[in-house]
Amino acid sequence: MRKKRVSIKDIAAHLNISVTTVSFVLNGKAEEKHISKELTKKVLEYARKVNYSPNQIAQSLRTGKSKILVFMVEDISNPFFALLARLVEDIAYQKGYKVLFCSNDNDDGKSIELINLFRDRQVDGFIIVPSPELEGTVKSLLLDNIPVVILDRYFSSLEANYVLTNNKEATEVAVNHFIENGFKNIAYITIDAIQSQMEDRLLGYVSVAKQQGIPNLSLEIPFEETTRGNSEVYIRKFMKQHPSIDAFLFATNYLTLAGLKVIKKDYPGLIEKVGIITFDDNELFETYSPSITAISQPMQEMANNAMSLILSLINKKKAFDDFERITLKSSLKVRESSVRRNSK
Repeated sequence: MRKKRVSIKDIAAHLNISVTTVSFVLNGKAEEKHISKELTKKVLEYARKVNYSPNQIAQSLRTGKSKILVFMVEDISNPFFALLARLVEDIAYQKGYKVLFCSNDNDDGKSIELINLFRDRQVDGFIIVPSPELEGTVKSLLLDNIPVVILDRYFSSLEANYVLTNNKEATEVAVNHFIENGFKNIAYITIDAIQSQMEDRLLGYVSVAKQQGIPNLSLEIPFEETTRGNSEVYIRKFMKQHPSIDAFLFATNYLTLAGLKVIKKDYPGLIEKVGIITFDDNELFETYSPSITAISQPMQEMANNAMSLILSLINKKKAFDDFERITLKSSLKVRESSVRRNSK
């Protein structure tokens, strides 16, 4: 037989005190309400003894808050999003919130289905890395005054709260770094998808190539092909078509891994000569030989700003029509793979 949940009323009846007094103690307001330390101790000890836990549904109905946030990313297994999720979770937990994580796989249908599901569950807010055509769904959340923060990418025609990084400028810095180190035939490997951050990165590459008078060697792999594990096929074919390539800039960490596999398998020895820079750093890139130069996005700052915005909206410290677009600066972590090497 299922054991009955202990309620505040049960605690009050056992200790022969008012329900209000028990509520104040359990909600940390004993001192504020001038409840004695002795009585406070008695309530807390008995609550622990009977394994009291608050009824979250009743609490949500009473306060109008579920204390639950949704963090939607493209792919939670991607190290970039996994680390970002962990940082968001840590901040949320410190603030008394729990986080539900989900992946949209860059699929609008899945994004909409998940958002509607969590919306019906009356979560307190959404931090969203949106799929390409999610603008209308996000707009409907905003019109209903549901707290939303868009992360990593943006919709040019939608006013909302955004936390972004300077993708175009970061790419320009990386390409110029290659050129300063003597690389001239710089391939840019990216995905062919309607994503603002990818469009900005490509724009940065094309801009520098034109300014510096170097060939535009860009490869855009269909996003669906990357999810099917076919990136290596495209990179291998591209390298055969352009044997003069002397450096690679990869737009994502998973494309970098695919490129490294092709180089290792099909071009042994080239790794010591070719230049390599990846977007999105992780500690594994430091362990490669040569170590891999990376464009490092400010993960902690991204998490801090996203959580600050969402909590300000939830707690009504920020007006819903007071939109902010926070753009943070990435840094180039220079390692062995992008500098002049004697063996080149």
